[in-house]
Amino acid sequence: QVQLVESGGGLVQAGGSLRLSCEASGRTFSSYAMGWFRQAPGKEREFVGAINRSGSSSYYADSVKGRFTVSRDNDKNTVYLQMNSLKPEDTAVYYCAARIKLQYDIWGQGTQVTVSS
Repeated sequence: QVQLVESGGGLVQAGGSLRLSCEASGRTFSSYAMGWFRQAPGKEREFVGAINRSGSSSYYADSVKGRFTVSRDNDKNTVYLQMNSLKPEDTAVYYCAARIKLQYDIWGQGTQVTVSS
């Protein structure tokens, strides 16, 4: 069972960039598709982006298309979320998650991203 730890969150001005990292334990990281989700105060958790097991394809929510990029380095057991052109509405706790089947059933603890205007 993989365990996930996010890092890289912080405070950034609108228009700036951040790169989040999610490091996984275990030797089976490449068996998991990985996703990023976020949750703002008072709002439901929402999907941000995801990447397949090999890293050859990724997909995104409409709200972040063209601004965010998910990548992974299976040799480092790490998935990344590159966030560019950040907006105040991107402020949220960001979570990485792992799945083998359809559901994401392994989650990290989250990292706070705050975008100031």
